[in-house]
Amino acid sequence: MTKEFKRTLITTALPYTNGPVHIGHLAGVYVPADIYARYLRLAGRPVTLIGGSDEHGVPITLKAKAEGVSPQDIVDRYHALIKKSFEELGISFDIYSRTTSDIHHRTASEFFRRLYDKGEFVEKTSMQLYDEEAGQFLADRYVTGECPHCHNGHAYGDQCEACGTSLNATDLINPKSAITGSVPVMRETRHWYLPLDKWEPALRHWILDGHKEWKSNVYGQCKSWLDMGLQPRAVSRDLSWGVPVPVEGAEGKVLYVWFDAPIGYISNTIELLPDSWQTWWKDPETRIINFIGKDNIVFHCIVFPAMMMAYGDGFQLPDNVPANEFLNLEGDKISTSRNWAVWLHEYLADFPGKQDVLRYVLTANAPETKDNDFTWRDFQARNNSELVAILGNFVNRVLVLTHKYFGGTVPAAGELQAMDNEIFDEVLRLRDALTENLENFRFREAVKDAMAIARLGNKYLQDAEPWKIAKTDMTRVATVMNVCLQLCADIAVACEPFMPFMSRKLSAMLGLGTLSWDMIGGRDTVKAGSTIETPELLFEKIEDDAIKAQTDRLERIKEENRIKSWQPEPQQPDVDFDTFMKADLRVGTVLECERVPKADKLLRFLIDDGIGRRTIVSGIAEHYAPEQLVGKQVVFIANLPPRKLRGIESQGMILSAMNADGSLKVIAPSEPSTPGAQVK
Repeated sequence: MTKEFKRTLITTALPYTNGPVHIGHLAGVYVPADIYARYLRLAGRPVTLIGGSDEHGVPITLKAKAEGVSPQDIVDRYHALIKKSFEELGISFDIYSRTTSDIHHRTASEFFRRLYDKGEFVEKTSMQLYDEEAGQFLADRYVTGECPHCHNGHAYGDQCEACGTSLNATDLINPKSAITGSVPVMRETRHWYLPLDKWEPALRHWILDGHKEWKSNVYGQCKSWLDMGLQPRAVSRDLSWGVPVPVEGAEGKVLYVWFDAPIGYISNTIELLPDSWQTWWKDPETRIINFIGKDNIVFHCIVFPAMMMAYGDGFQLPDNVPANEFLNLEGDKISTSRNWAVWLHEYLADFPGKQDVLRYVLTANAPETKDNDFTWRDFQARNNSELVAILGNFVNRVLVLTHKYFGGTVPAAGELQAMDNEIFDEVLRLRDALTENLENFRFREAVKDAMAIARLGNKYLQDAEPWKIAKTDMTRVATVMNVCLQLCADIAVACEPFMPFMSRKLSAMLGLGTLSWDMIGGRDTVKAGSTIETPELLFEKIEDDAIKAQTDRLERIKEENRIKSWQPEPQQPDVDFDTFMKADLRVGTVLECERVPKADKLLRFLIDDGIGRRTIVSGIAEHYAPEQLVGKQVVFIANLPPRKLRGIESQGMILSAMNADGSLKVIAPSEPSTPGAQVK
């Protein structure tokens, strides 16, 4: 950071209220933002953390229609759920508001109107898909059809979720309205556009020349967009749910959600600080930081800054936009539509009191420079081998020994030895590294620095061995325990941005009171003569059964998704009638059925075919136990040439149907038939 600022305004991407928050959102935006805000507070630097819900747009109206409720019902439900979940996880917003608030509607309308009155918009007419049955224009998400790239039959008008390709609604093959199912027609409509090309030179200078310190993924994506040349972007759309366009003759049109939502940062600040909000947005001494995921880079680095440039009136642009990459789940992309996610509210219910474990794991495994993967086994391992075995173990041993040898009273340190001074020097070095990493948004490295203090403490305690010298030198024991207690205080402060619940608990046991960043490395933070509370475990082991419950849930979801996405195999090429009639399909009764030795998939059948008995080998052993089929009737092809399978001559083929879940079901007559009856 080359400039010193008087204050910092932190904004977080507004979560969309058509569903709950998941771990991808947390790792990408909210945990990093909270870490930074907590660090600044500890350092005594003025900071405001702004959050809120994004409550407009097409997906919300689609969900409302599917559930038979109003869009307001949907956003009320998820806003409350998201806000409560954030609070329980310890995300320390100074305000968490919403874009359906009156103050937001006023602020967004005024913002649009100022740009409109200044002549900053371009008005255009274009052709758009229209549902004649519903009597309305169709936003991209209201159109479904076949993807022109992968031919998925359930692609949306803005994206195919099967192959990830961005689309226009008019790209779809056989498009249909998601509202009525009818085939839409093209009609002319009018909208307002923000001419991003007008602001391209200013944006290029501001980003490419002025912010080379930005993360490479952010800088690179911005440069790519600027090098391609910016184009005008619509700021309105035909929809009934949203902030109405405040222009005469614009009935039935609302502000496009990408234009409306970032103004929520401003309106939420106004709601929080009605008398001083302009200081946080327009004073050059305020540093603005936007925490977002990589899918929002363009909106926050190009579009929203262009809006503020067009608005004028002293609005400051962000000093940094430390966007993260994506977090995957068990090797697969997180997807809300496929329910492939770890939802925050469910985690909080399944793992009560373990908010810090999730915060720690998401930070230690943060997708800061590339996409990363969350697995439940890694979650368990980090908890058990790091939080329990290193941090928790050190603190517990120190507090237990303090009670054992000194009755819970902090002993005064005697003369320090070289190893004691080295410990304090190393903590100061770690504090400097930790501070530098936090200042530069390297939170994954920062949490390693914080944990290194606990590792340092464990080694120091093990090397000093106070339990061995307790019979001969209690003065030395007192010194060792005093040093260890100072290290515990260092841990409480250094870990507070990452694990605030643990920090609060540890601080209370040590009697620390208000924490500050400059406590780290102190030699008398825990005062001699003060009393240490009875030790409590900071973390506990997570057992295998808790993890298995989560992995089993994901396996069920994976199977459900496979069934939902199942489509029949394409029809085989036509065969003429005479060729088909050559296949002799008959009904047979199963007399015997047994597994074929050393063949996991094969069953040997003895069939009564009405003429005699025949042996058929079929690959359905994974789907049936032999005893399930004895006495049953099956349909088989009688006139296939015999072939040997595992040394057994098979005299035909039993017919089976493959279901969406991959299971096979033998084809049989619905009512008993005479063995040998031909299928016609």
